[in-house]
Amino acid sequence: MDDYQKEIADLEAQVEQMVEEEGDAKTIAELSMQLDILKAIYARATDLHARGLKDEGLRYGLRIQGYGDWTLDNVYAFVYERSVELEPRAHSAFVGGIRSTDFALMLNP
Repeated sequence: MDDYQKEIADLEAQVEQMVEEEGDAKTIAELSMQLDILKAIYARATDLHARGLKDEGLRYGLRIQGYGDWTLDNVYAFVYERSVELEPRAHSAFVGGIRSTDFALMLNP
């Protein structure tokens, strides 16, 4: 389990505990939205990372954009920062935007 998976698992446990304890609905909703975003970013980063292991062009694109070598941490940073730059929308549209964005295309020099 990497650090990102641990963060997601910890947040899931926190949300589950709050639901069981009938915690503040607003806080639960906010944490659930954060969890959706983290899961979407992680899924896209791990997918892109796996693709880049077989594609020198993607690795080159990451390096020339200043993210360094092809590691999960660097790919995650790239996906995270590009996700934040997506047009702000409602939560479901934002998560959908992360899921549908072609991050590999953004790495093509």
